[in-house]
Amino acid sequence: MNRSVLLPPLLVLLAGLVLVAWWWPNRLQGGDAVMPAGRLNSVSFAPFRDGQSPLTGQFPSAAEVEQDLVLLAPHARAIRSYAALGGDYDLPVMAGAHGLKLWLGIRLGGDLAQNAREIAAAIATANRHPETVERVVVGNEVLLRRDLPPGDLIAAIDQVRAAVKQPVTYADVWEFWQQFPEIAAHVDIVTIHLLPYWEDEPTGIDRAVAHVGGVYRRMAAQFPGKRIAIGETGWPSRGRWRQDAAPGRVEQALFLRRFIALAAQEGFDYNVIEAFDQRWKAVNEGTVGANWGLWSVDRQPKFPLAGPLREDPDWLRHAAASVALGVGLLTAVLAVHRGLASRRQAWLAVLAMALGAALVFAWTSTVPDAFDGFLQVAAATNLAGQALLAWLLLDQVASGAWPVRSAAQTTTAIRGLLLGRWARIAGGQGWLFADLAFLFAWTAAVLAVLLVLDPRYRDFPTPVFAVPLVAAAARLLGRDRPHGGREEAVAGGVLALAAVASAVLEGPSNRQSLAWTAAALVLAAPLLLSLRPRSPP
Repeated sequence: MNRSVLLPPLLVLLAGLVLVAWWWPNRLQGGDAVMPAGRLNSVSFAPFRDGQSPLTGQFPSAAEVEQDLVLLAPHARAIRSYAALGGDYDLPVMAGAHGLKLWLGIRLGGDLAQNAREIAAAIATANRHPETVERVVVGNEVLLRRDLPPGDLIAAIDQVRAAVKQPVTYADVWEFWQQFPEIAAHVDIVTIHLLPYWEDEPTGIDRAVAHVGGVYRRMAAQFPGKRIAIGETGWPSRGRWRQDAAPGRVEQALFLRRFIALAAQEGFDYNVIEAFDQRWKAVNEGTVGANWGLWSVDRQPKFPLAGPLREDPDWLRHAAASVALGVGLLTAVLAVHRGLASRRQAWLAVLAMALGAALVFAWTSTVPDAFDGFLQVAAATNLAGQALLAWLLLDQVASGAWPVRSAAQTTTAIRGLLLGRWARIAGGQGWLFADLAFLFAWTAAVLAVLLVLDPRYRDFPTPVFAVPLVAAAARLLGRDRPHGGREEAVAGGVLALAAVASAVLEGPSNRQSLAWTAAALVLAAPLLLSLRPRSPP
């Protein structure tokens, strides 16, 4: 195997660049944010673990709930529940045994019979455990979801208030208290939800806690004489950006530390959402919905309460894996293609290191968010496809012959594969690389359109196309121009236009959106450039 003497120092340089690329977004931050000592006032408590969900009726066991309460007791004064029914355990008894107070929730929805059962159970529980249940929350965001008209909600509140001795409240996003101020006359406490990330006009982390304090004081002025409580506030640790509101481990820690300091200073009555990550919420709220916990789903704390921290504590291991994978890919392709010129080897080294980092980035950004069987299959299929494309790209560059294949041929081959017409799949040497690259671009176009039509709970899919992005850039630099036609025009045009439209809708402050748009335009570029008239040989 003929290897250039320049290859080892080039690999060292590339390894250093990979290390910097992983270190920069994961450098130490947040050391100046200090949280006062002491327990949290209250945290939302949903004890569901991986594979459990109230949507499917799979509840944790009493032993699992006991473990969670043991974990929470040193850190929280109270917990907030969201339903009076569900689960084979007595939460007030168990919470009281660990010195925890309870904000007892009543789940209200469109099913009036179920509402009646919830109310009856909550009244009985509150009266049976007055020493533990310190307030009753009649309904959670019922007006936001439009589950009940205000009159029916008021009737439920009045029914509970007449039957228990504890203070009674209703919890909803603060704007809905402004829209329906008549609810306040029927509660002892006005409980507002203040989630700067989720609001119609999201607030970035630098302004989030000041926004919370300002809204709290505004609500206190609107309802003089009424006790104001923050029923939910917090920040997600993973998911898509909303304008400049960026989910992240560092951002979550900064929000909690700054909010608790403000709450101690102002004397806020508050509840933080939430104790543990709830993977089942991804069904309705996407990745971000599953990542509001202060502890992960496997009950590991996400961040320290003091001192600097990194977004990815395992960044160095991921950087090392990127370098090792890149070197492995390079070694394999040079073993297959012997006697390559030094310049070709150097180009392969650059691509191999970029592909190694792309594969590790794709793995770390998709596998943790595969919340159910469907997403796990999708992640496995995507990663396998990206790994295959990475090898095919290196093999293609080493051979020096880009495939002459159009998207129309690719479409025919895929249609034949789906219909079992295997004879139509063959398309000459290199067909698999061209077909797989076009399939990734076509998928990107579909996802880009969905991000325009229904963006709220959808992640920007840049990690899903990490390797195809490297491949598209390599094709552009290698001046590979597939034969353009209708399929290239449609896929490339839709992808580019939808990505730009998404960036406009998200706004210039959403850097995650801008990164996806840039990636999408690179993915679309080989397809669009293939439409240019070709010069005669």
